[in-house]
Amino acid sequence: MPKKGEMAPDFELLNQQGKAVKLSDYRGKKVLLFAYPKAGTSGCTVQACGFRDNFAKINTADAVVLGLSPDEPAALAKWIDDESLGYDLLSDPQHEVLEAWDAWGERSMYGKKYWGVIRSHWIIGEDGTVLDAQLKISPKKSIEKALKFLARA
Repeated sequence: MPKKGEMAPDFELLNQQGKAVKLSDYRGKKVLLFAYPKAGTSGCTVQACGFRDNFAKINTADAVVLGLSPDEPAALAKWIDDESLGYDLLSDPQHEVLEAWDAWGERSMYGKKYWGVIRSHWIIGEDGTVLDAQLKISPKKSIEKALKFLARA
């Protein structure tokens, strides 16, 4: 995983429209990249809508939002439509980027262990440097900490 102060590794994934998006496409702006387990689920909707509802504050910080999950583009497009999300969601079905960023690992639900997304977010600077990294964070804390960080940045 890239650590604070390190260059964020570039990646290219398909967005909700099946269009290739590279992290480096956003050089010159801050990027709030958040990883979530599954489009349309309750915690993920809290996180995604929290960023949607605070988009003016994020925009004031000269930042963009990108979501990252193993969902296929069609599921991402439906979720964007359902929740009026105003930013790209990126599809990582082979979880290559999620693994590289340490956001894929063993999880537990109702006593059963499985492999999946570890809810996280990163703020990447205009030059591609990781400014902040929050792994294993709740949806509400993700929103709070990201907005607080961007207000100071």
